[in-house]
Amino acid sequence: MNTQTLERPKYRQQRVMLNVATHKYDFFMELMRSFDFVKVAKEESDGDSREKIIANLKEAAKDLKLIKAGKLEGRPARELLNEL
Repeated sequence: MNTQTLERPKYRQQRVMLNVATHKYDFFMELMRSFDFVKVAKEESDGDSREKIIANLKEAAKDLKLIKAGKLEGRPARELLNEL
C-alpha cells in the first residue's frame, strides 16, 4: 500500500485589502515592501490608464457629435439604465 505524506506549509498566509489615502499611498507601499514577511501582490488598477480614459472621452465626444448631426443613432439613457 502506497502512502503519501503532504507537507504543511510552514506559515499560513492571510490576505488583507486596505484603502489608503492617495497622498500616503507611495509611502505605505514602500513600508509594506520593506517587511520580509509581507508579499505585495501585483497592484490592480482601479480602472483604465489615464491615456485610455482620455481616448475613451475623445471617442465619446466624437460619437456625440455624430449623434447630434444625425449620422449616428443614439440610445435613450433610460434604456441604458434599465440594463443595469
